[in-house]
Amino acid sequence: MPEHILTSPFQTKYTTAPFSNIDDNDFLPVFKTCIEKTRLEIDAITNNPDAPTFENTIEALEFSGEQLDRVSSIFFNLNSAETNDTLQKVAQDVSPLLSDFSNDITLNEALFKRVKTVYDAKTELNLTTEQQMLLDKKYKGFSRNGANLPENKKQRLRAIDKKLSQLKLKFGENTLAETNRFEMLITDEDDLSGLPEGTIEAAKQLAESKEKEGWLFTLDYPSYIPFVTYADNRERRKTLTLAAGKKGFHNDHLDNQEIVLEIVTLRHERANLLGYKTHAHFVLEERMAETPEQVAIFLKDLLEKAKPAAEREFKNLEDFAKELDGIDTLQKWDGAYYSEKLKQKLFNLDDEKLKPYFKLENVINGAFIVANTLFDLHFEEINTIDKYHPDVLTYKVTNTKGDFIAIFYADYFPRPGKRNGAWMTVYKPQYIKDGENSRPHISIVCNFTKPTKTKPSLLTFNEVTTLFHEFGHALHGMLANTTYPSLSGTSVYWDFVELPSQIMENWCYEKEALELFATHYQTGELIPMDLIEKIKTSATFHEGMQTLRQLSFGLLDMSWHAITSPETIKSVKAHETDAFKNTTLYPDVAENCMSTAFSHIFQGGYSSGYYSYKWAEVLDADAFEYFKEEGIFNKEIALKFKDNILSQGGTENPMTLYKRFRGQEPQPEALLRRAGLVPTKN
Repeated sequence: MPEHILTSPFQTKYTTAPFSNIDDNDFLPVFKTCIEKTRLEIDAITNNPDAPTFENTIEALEFSGEQLDRVSSIFFNLNSAETNDTLQKVAQDVSPLLSDFSNDITLNEALFKRVKTVYDAKTELNLTTEQQMLLDKKYKGFSRNGANLPENKKQRLRAIDKKLSQLKLKFGENTLAETNRFEMLITDEDDLSGLPEGTIEAAKQLAESKEKEGWLFTLDYPSYIPFVTYADNRERRKTLTLAAGKKGFHNDHLDNQEIVLEIVTLRHERANLLGYKTHAHFVLEERMAETPEQVAIFLKDLLEKAKPAAEREFKNLEDFAKELDGIDTLQKWDGAYYSEKLKQKLFNLDDEKLKPYFKLENVINGAFIVANTLFDLHFEEINTIDKYHPDVLTYKVTNTKGDFIAIFYADYFPRPGKRNGAWMTVYKPQYIKDGENSRPHISIVCNFTKPTKTKPSLLTFNEVTTLFHEFGHALHGMLANTTYPSLSGTSVYWDFVELPSQIMENWCYEKEALELFATHYQTGELIPMDLIEKIKTSATFHEGMQTLRQLSFGLLDMSWHAITSPETIKSVKAHETDAFKNTTLYPDVAENCMSTAFSHIFQGGYSSGYYSYKWAEVLDADAFEYFKEEGIFNKEIALKFKDNILSQGGTENPMTLYKRFRGQEPQPEALLRRAGLVPTKN
């Protein structure tokens, strides 16, 4: 093919992605061209007649395939945030090509020999700490992916990797299609009883956009969450809850049950091929937790502390629902509804009272002010770079000296082509090459309530913390300051990556921070002090149940990936029910299954890693206690966090970085104190 704009370094301002010049059908030939260009770079390293050195082998490998990496980031980010049939077809064609090419590199004996030569001589090379980390990472990239295997096992590894890449994509496509195909049309206005005015208006607008009479509700979070939280009609709540729980579990063309079983079986076989007992053993070797046994101890310890509180909270909720509405058995479609009612009763606080103070634009500005106060960052909205959708906002990020720090993309509203949830992605990593510090391009993607004809986008408090969470990930990417792209930003151990995101949520509960941005969208009035106090006092409401829920997901993940004989599992539902047996509060719903839509572990990168949310909560609770001791906007502590955590990426062991920031290992009691599960410090 003739030279395409994607096959060479971008000649755009700030070298940003040229979205408007990309046709979806271009991706497949572009990938093929970029793979061949990278193959030539790899061949040049492999066939270099000079003796292997850190520079001509390890560094050369690190900076090879730069354009292929950029095209991959653009493509796979679009496939999550703005997909269509063409992109999904390309993804199915491209993923095995990339899997094969990756294996061509890691299973290249001559190349591995060069890497191993450098690795074996590492004590004599006088490398920096970051160079040592890169060398270890490159060597393990080969050894942990089959470089030491005999030829027949290498071929089997290739086949497994190719199949897994396709299965993960198919799992995600099915989950998105399931989300998009369900609609609940309400034509009787009585069925809207209890729903907030803004939710009703949005449902009306959605119905009109699809030329339907009435009010339309979907499984997109801004539609689903308010309905199950506020709708008085129990049968309608049940319909929506069951639909959400059935994703991938319909025994039809979008069913994910066989895909789940095939993924876990292939992951296990792959781990065995490489000499590991289970997939979890393979994954956790490169995590702070180190082993499945350590994860099991961690989860069990938290479970023992959280379960009594969760059971007390659930009993209180049951009693409340019975007293209020005569509900004999509390079901899953009742949980959010009666929790909200009880919360309102106990604290006189509900999201509808809070939402007017959390206009999306104000919350975004609040996140920027917090980042400026802590880390000296300035965000300027610019419209001179390409976007992949009109909803996307783009910013140039600088520091107080005016130095260019990053490009920041923000994409906030649901669309049919966007998967549910919220995430941060990287369009270009930070690195230093030829004396130039090449700055990153970072994106966050969310699914918040869209503006209506009469109201701007007003966020629930949960959406406010979600925005700050993803913004924390973004700061980790934006403030990166490392030499090598594969060690930059969020390229850290998976159970460490949630620290920067989760710590940022803490500012949402603090008076000093809320006063910076929580103003009424109509009157400009600052959020009243009594509401701030209620936010703080209600922060631990049902924390035992929330903790139990998170632990159940971590236990389910480990049940799939730390098992020594996954091929014996015949029923996804039966296996899941058994995994949940120690964390179940609500009666089981036979027609629902979580695993078939558990995208974190079957599509994303959280397999054997879901526990890391709780693991990182220990880190963030301990770290934020340090801020609170010295002041939540204390510059000295913020600088220590920036210099030792945010800028360092994966250049050192995360516990080393954490102790350098905090002066000690994290104390689990900090999390338990914050959760109200143990007494607070005097």
